Formats: sequence, structure tokens, C-alpha cells
Amino acid sequence: MNNRNSSALTHSVRDLEHRPGTMRNLEIEVPAPKDFGTEVIGSPEGAPMDLQLRLESVHDGILVSGTVIVSIHGECSRCLDPIDYDLPVDVQELFVFDASPEGDEDIEDEQVYEVRDEEIDLEPMLRDAVIIQLPFQPVCRADCPGLCAQCGARLEKDPDHHHEVLDPRWSALGGLLSSTDQGSDTSDQTTETREER
Repeated sequence: MNNRNSSALTHSVRDLEHRPGTMRNLEIEVPAPKDFGTEVIGSPEGAPMDLQLRLESVHDGILVSGTVIVSIHGECSRCLDPIDYDLPVDVQELFVFDASPEGDEDIEDEQVYEVRDEEIDLEPMLRDAVIIQLPFQPVCRADCPGLCAQCGARLEKDPDHHHEVLDPRWSALGGLLSSTDQGSDTSDQTTETREER
């Protein structure tokens, strides 16, 4: 057996191939592969994935349907607290016996899964199905106030926490106002001096 076929997510379908109407249940727990998620959230490598699938032989290939339950870990994008939960994902994909020739406009933009050497590799299908269910910016809860952008204080513990921040763009105007005030004082003094003469 070569390395490509050594994955726990690669399964033989020899008993189903070209036998439309036959089916088999696949109910197993397997470890999550490496990089199973996004940069901020996903299933850690080796975390348990519960597969509850049905493999059914049809005319064009093997139809895989069912549910995978994945252990998810990440960080809240607001307060950086850890996030852990089980994510159930429904799947239904066809692994074709013969992929359509290149250039077929109907499948040009679609992911095609294939039966190869009487086996199917579930990893690409599961990876595609799980990743689109993961939040782009995960939060521990919808109303998480997060951290202070200036000092990193946890805003949940101090809702009234704030900093007086002056916009540096106004500092130049402040300087102009000071110069104007000083100029006014000088002109007044000059006028008074001339009157005295």
C-alpha cells in the first residue's frame, strides 16, 4: 500500500464498484488530518472525527452521504478566549468512476471527487464541507465586548473602561490657534504703544 492510500480517510469500494443499488454504512471515528480548518479555527490534527456515512453504488460512481461530527478549536477574535465545540456537518457527494474530460463547461468550476484504484479518499470532500461551515471571525458569544484596543484590558470586567484619545490630526490646528492668539496680543500691544506716542 502506497502513502497516498495510507490515510484513515481512504476506503476501499471494491465491493460496491459497478453494482448499482448496493450500499454500505461507514460508521467510524478517525483522527483529523493536518491543517483541517482555517488559520484561526479548525479541528486540531489528531482530534476525533465521527463519521456516520452511507456509501451507495450508483451508475456513475459512489454516492457518499451522511454526517461528520468534528471537534473544533480556535480563539475568539474579540477577547482571544479559547473556543471549543463539536460541529456536525451534513455531506452528500458523488465520487465518479470516470471524470469528465478537461474543458467540460458543466464541471469547469466544480470540485470533482473520483474513485481511484477501487478506493475513495474522503479527506478532500470532508475538508471542503467543514471549512465552509467555520466562522470567518469566530467569537465566544455574539455579544462579546472584546479587549481594549489601547491597553488590552478585558472590557467585560470593566464596561466603563475608556481612554481619552486626541486625534493627532487636530494638533496642527491647535498650534495655529495658539499662534493666532499670540499674534492678537502682539498687535494690541503695538496699537497701544503707538497711541501713547
